Amino acid sequence: MSQLSQRPEKPAVGLPLPHESANLHVTGAALYTDDLIHRTKDVLHAHPVQVMKAHGRITALRTGAALAVPGVVRVLTAADVPGVNDAGMKHDEPLFPDTVMFHGHAVAWVLGETLEAARLGAAAVEVELDEQPSIVTLAEAIEAESFHGARPVMVAGDVAAGFADSVHVFTGEFRFSEQEHFYLETHAALAHIDEAGQVFVQSSTQHPSETQEIVAHVLGLHSHEVTVQCLRMGGGFGGKEMQPHGFAAVAALGARLTGRPVRVRLNRTQDLTMSGKRHGFHAAWKIGFDAEGRIQALDATLTADGGWSLDLSEPVVARALCHIDNTYWIPHARVAGRIAKTHKVSNTAFRGFGGPQGMLVIEDIMGRCAPLLGLDPTELRERNFYREGQHTPYGQPVTHPGRISAVWEQVKENGGLADRRREIAAFNAAHPHTKRALALTGIKFGISFNLTAFNQGGALVLIYKDGSVLINHGGTEMGQGLHTKMIQVAATALGIPLHKVRLAPTRTDKVPNTSATAASAGADLNGAAVKNACEQLRARLLEVAGTQLGVNASDVRIVDGVARALGSDRELAWDELVRTAYLQRVQLSAAGFYRTEGLHWDAKAFRGSPFKYFAHGAAATEVEVDGFTGAYRIRRVDIVHDVGDSLSPMIDIGQVEGGFVQGAGWLTLEDMRWDTGDGPNRGRLLTQAASTYKLPSFSEMPEEFHVTLLTNATEEGAVYGSKAVGEPPLMLAFSVREALRQAAAAFGPAGTAVELASPATPEAVYWAIEAARAAETSRAVGTSVLSNA
Repeated sequence: MSQLSQRPEKPAVGLPLPHESANLHVTGAALYTDDLIHRTKDVLHAHPVQVMKAHGRITALRTGAALAVPGVVRVLTAADVPGVNDAGMKHDEPLFPDTVMFHGHAVAWVLGETLEAARLGAAAVEVELDEQPSIVTLAEAIEAESFHGARPVMVAGDVAAGFADSVHVFTGEFRFSEQEHFYLETHAALAHIDEAGQVFVQSSTQHPSETQEIVAHVLGLHSHEVTVQCLRMGGGFGGKEMQPHGFAAVAALGARLTGRPVRVRLNRTQDLTMSGKRHGFHAAWKIGFDAEGRIQALDATLTADGGWSLDLSEPVVARALCHIDNTYWIPHARVAGRIAKTHKVSNTAFRGFGGPQGMLVIEDIMGRCAPLLGLDPTELRERNFYREGQHTPYGQPVTHPGRISAVWEQVKENGGLADRRREIAAFNAAHPHTKRALALTGIKFGISFNLTAFNQGGALVLIYKDGSVLINHGGTEMGQGLHTKMIQVAATALGIPLHKVRLAPTRTDKVPNTSATAASAGADLNGAAVKNACEQLRARLLEVAGTQLGVNASDVRIVDGVARALGSDRELAWDELVRTAYLQRVQLSAAGFYRTEGLHWDAKAFRGSPFKYFAHGAAATEVEVDGFTGAYRIRRVDIVHDVGDSLSPMIDIGQVEGGFVQGAGWLTLEDMRWDTGDGPNRGRLLTQAASTYKLPSFSEMPEEFHVTLLTNATEEGAVYGSKAVGEPPLMLAFSVREALRQAAAAFGPAGTAVELASPATPEAVYWAIEAARAAETSRAVGTSVLSNA
């Protein structure tokens, strides 16, 4: 086992600890970015000037009336930008645009003594617009051939030969919706300037280093003149990876021009109408199976709704292509990706980052095709699992493919699936107007950033003379428990009790050039960097301890805060050891670093090994559906998930539960709607609040919810043998959608295949039920667009 994976005696990792800020969260004492305004003197408040049209060129912008509003201090426009008027890494997102690109686009910002003054000032700004035609839907973009960015193509084997060898060939289309992040804390930033002209920004951001970079180039400064800090976030889910930069830049620009602190905090409606979502996709596909139901060939085109600018759409589409195989061996494949340019908010990262979209396509295909092949969906999936020695369509070997089957079989056993299926069959036979179904789906999710350069992490660990330890790392805390895990990693690596370790807020002047806390790589990268720094310190302290104990440093072990010599009863307490080291002028701080090894990726050829490893999981979901309304309830969920050797089991189980519920929300509830008519509100987001955008709540939770972490699953080459847990569990919710499909089909004759819209709202389920009822027994295809060529 590698040094990175090996655990010492009595490790702090692996203990089921509560979140390090749990007490602060539940008592309301935890500070978030916007809480800091109450601790800051003379704060100005910023309010956006939004234009409520989907597309148009600004012909006039008059701010005089706003400046006459009592309490208004300044109106920020493009003329005020001393550096680059752009808030995006692709240089296609002007901070103060001259062309409105989506309904609600902010073209200026008003600074006021109060938020109300700023709001009234923003309402007084006059904007004249030369309105232009707009593209709002994916279908419109495809018809108009409105695309931007890269158009990757992934090719494996010989697709034509694969289809020629196929006994069954099916074609279809699939359109599925966006998803709103709906984090509890909306976008927020607070900026001030010190006496030396240095810019300090408190930001709710998953990527402080990139926020720093954007703020610096907007202000025309070097990065060392800008510091960004993130205390914590009230949720991020990817929505704060790229999108906070512009809001931080507005706050920093306002502070630079006025000399006063400036606060930007979006209300919920502003956040919903101004920030990007999970990319909605359209998929057109053709798939071939042999006589036994094994996939022979796949030809697909995935089109993502990128919105008005590129943001992270290119890597999102790349990851979707890399995950369209999910757990299935596809020997011959051609999958093309493209990004539609529409006049909507710029869509962005969201938990899973394109992976869920790619995996949903193949799972939808399997669910639709299984009845047409005369196979149970579970059997069809099992027949196509990866086996030893096989590789993905982009050329990466699938290591530990046995874990795909391991989690699958354990779910079957834990959930008593065989007995429950018999019970469900009996229930359905006795209840013509209510049906139950049980579906089982699995996941294989690649862990690492697709861009190899992002797979690096840094840390700074400080030991003080009294033996206390302060750790700084490049990851941000958004409620996912990263800081908790880092404290456990540091305590384990140093061999000291957890109470000795404290974690500092994430700041760009402590750990530079960090990657975003994203791609589920936060614990992998930052944990390895923290471990590296602690091991440097530990090595120095072992030398001191060896001298004090009269043995070689290699014969000293530090466990539970005590240094002991092997084969001897001599020992030295941690606090005494640290003080002795200080008196001997031994350095008690260390910078740690980690880079993920073994990665390579050719984006043009779309070939390589972009992922360090794959995370696996399986979920079985049982649902009950009402045949009159399409309403349903989730009766039971059983999950087995592979997190390697868990760093913090309580945190990881919480992540699995939360990810599953968020995925179920995307697939069954969260129906984002836009005004696509030709009226004056074309392009307006219609679902602007929780009253119109349905989020998962307690009533949607499974009545029984069983989560088990896979045991004996050490991941060689990862920090303390652990695996990422942030994103993969979201895709376990495919089992909910597939169970709903099977329950709807149960209202028709045996072997009925039904289409199911996504999200599978009760209305969508009702129409699937109606299609099943109308199906002809001899054909059992219903209204499906599937065609058996």
